[in-house]
Amino acid sequence: MVERTSGSHHKGGSRKMAKRNTICAGIDTSKDKLDVALDGSSEELQVKNTAEGHQELVEWLKRHKVKRVGIEASGGYEQAAVAELRRQRFVVIVFQPIQVRAYATFHLQRAKNDKMDAALIAACTAAVKKIHPAPDPRLQPFAVHLTMIDQIKEDIAKLKNRLESCPDERIQKFWKEQIALLAKHRRAEFKALVAAIRKHRDLAARLDLIYSVGGSGLPTAVAILIRMPEIGQITREQAAALTGLAPYDDDSGKHVGARRIDGGRQRLRQALYTAALPASFRWNPQLMALYSRLIAAGKGHKRALVACARKLIVIINAVVARGTPWVAEPPRTASVSVT
Repeated sequence: MVERTSGSHHKGGSRKMAKRNTICAGIDTSKDKLDVALDGSSEELQVKNTAEGHQELVEWLKRHKVKRVGIEASGGYEQAAVAELRRQRFVVIVFQPIQVRAYATFHLQRAKNDKMDAALIAACTAAVKKIHPAPDPRLQPFAVHLTMIDQIKEDIAKLKNRLESCPDERIQKFWKEQIALLAKHRRAEFKALVAAIRKHRDLAARLDLIYSVGGSGLPTAVAILIRMPEIGQITREQAAALTGLAPYDDDSGKHVGARRIDGGRQRLRQALYTAALPASFRWNPQLMALYSRLIAAGKGHKRALVACARKLIVIINAVVARGTPWVAEPPRTASVSVT
């Protein structure tokens, strides 16, 4: 552990710390170490990114009466530290790198190193006005498992491309065997994942609600459950934005640009876009009507599918919020004739 402190004689830091009711810390993460800084203070810490280092970090934060901790997402290297901090009841905010760099740009800060980044993240943490609830910790191992299943699917696609361009029959046979083996593993892993989810009654009930929506097959329903824990607790606009399916304006002065989707959770967006094709052609009457209307209005196939994918997540969000399974059409009110 490497700790540096200036004590109470650091007047500028003391005044700034006194102005804040909530003491905030920032953590810059790398594979081997964590650099930590306090907002409004020159005190800093460096520990190893290990279980022992995390314990030292917790003790140091408690000693300085830190309540809120910000940490930058770093390819998964931050996950163990985040889990431990949340277990210790700290309020943890995980920033995307683009958020931290945008904050630095706003303050015209060009210099960059690990210690400076930790201080910058601490300032970002203190500036946050709205703090979202921490995601369900049960979903984290499911997310890792689902990513592995997705990666197997990607490997199968790569092998199929190699198979198509390979003229050698012996090598073709090898690629076919590998594809069959990976496909078998993928089916087994997905079955195990669903079984693990169904051990939790509340998660199983939520999965069934998502699965009830026409066009949301079981793989899509699992992806939404795991990769969008906010489902059913947010607005339709927020649901579209989180999935990266919300169209954004590109207007300035007299310029009126085309609206485009951007951002969001990439793997989740891919799952919804994949589901939108069969849903809008066969399984969901609402999406079928939407697709036909957009095509008739001159919209392209891909643009119509994006709109259907957005409509699909909006429907699913409403179903989960309501807590009752989806029905293709609302029940008709029985008419009573008076004679």
